[in-house]
Amino acid sequence: MIISKLALAAVLMAAPLRAQEVRTIKFATLAPEGSTWMNVMKDLAKDVDAKTGGKLKFKFYPGSVAGDETDVVKKIRIGQLQAGGFTGVGLGEVAPSVRLLDAPWLFRSGAELQRVREKFNSKFSAAVEKGGFVVLGWTNLGAVYVFSKNPITGPDDMKRAKMWIWEGDPIAAAAYKALGVDPIPLSIIDVMQSLQTGMIDAVYGPPLGVVALQWFQRVKNIYPVPMAQSTGAILISKKFFDALPADQRRALVAASAAQVKRLNALTDAENAKALETLQKQGLTLAPKPGAAVYARYEELGRAARRDLVGRLYSQEMLDKVEKELAAIRARKTAAR
Repeated sequence: MIISKLALAAVLMAAPLRAQEVRTIKFATLAPEGSTWMNVMKDLAKDVDAKTGGKLKFKFYPGSVAGDETDVVKKIRIGQLQAGGFTGVGLGEVAPSVRLLDAPWLFRSGAELQRVREKFNSKFSAAVEKGGFVVLGWTNLGAVYVFSKNPITGPDDMKRAKMWIWEGDPIAAAAYKALGVDPIPLSIIDVMQSLQTGMIDAVYGPPLGVVALQWFQRVKNIYPVPMAQSTGAILISKKFFDALPADQRRALVAASAAQVKRLNALTDAENAKALETLQKQGLTLAPKPGAAVYARYEELGRAARRDLVGRLYSQEMLDKVEKELAAIRARKTAAR
């Protein structure tokens, strides 16, 4: 009887210790349940669970249930959440200089973005850490197109449209300023309702995002000149990450690297497919403009980027990125 009581006491004492060993990463994202993004995140959670013997788990808050990205950043900083998947808007709340990767009309392709991001990875990652977070992976979000109810064939048509801008997004604000457009600022959560009521009649985003958020149901046209090549990231609180045992940190980093690589490949392919699917569903892709129009957008992009110097990033950093991009294009030309 005494042995049984001792055994029971041991079990009761051990139970809270075992509970303390299990850590949960509360993870929020705009990506809706059932999306490729969320499916890959769930695979990441399974990998981490397996690699840590169930000691590190995820709890997901998809589809904006934790609020806009600015809300999620705040909640991570006060410990209500530990991690999230972010677009450039959320990244800008953490490390403003990283928004250079979203600069308007800077990159001509996703491949150019990828090379520049890899070249300056250490600088961008250090900026994120200074902001209190750790990068678990950079994500490709895709080319950002303008989707509208009325046809858009150039900058003048954008001036006549009721253009949406993500509230608090300085990159989009600089782009619209260069265009001479007066956009309507709204939280991303309010976009669908505002399209329905007619408060706005034009939005921007990667095709996959426009499909996932169902905005495509309220627009009819696609402008073929991307405003930017958008980048995102999976971030985790540095305080939470540093407090993890070393083996759990290694497991999380390794699993994230593998799954983010897979996610980026899927996202690239599905963005291209989504653009085709949207046209099959009745949206009209306007003809590509001539070389002079593209040159005009690059000129507008240079003006927008310089307008943000000192507010988001330094002139030195901008010069380095533009110099590297010029070198990439020169090597590509020489290889032809």
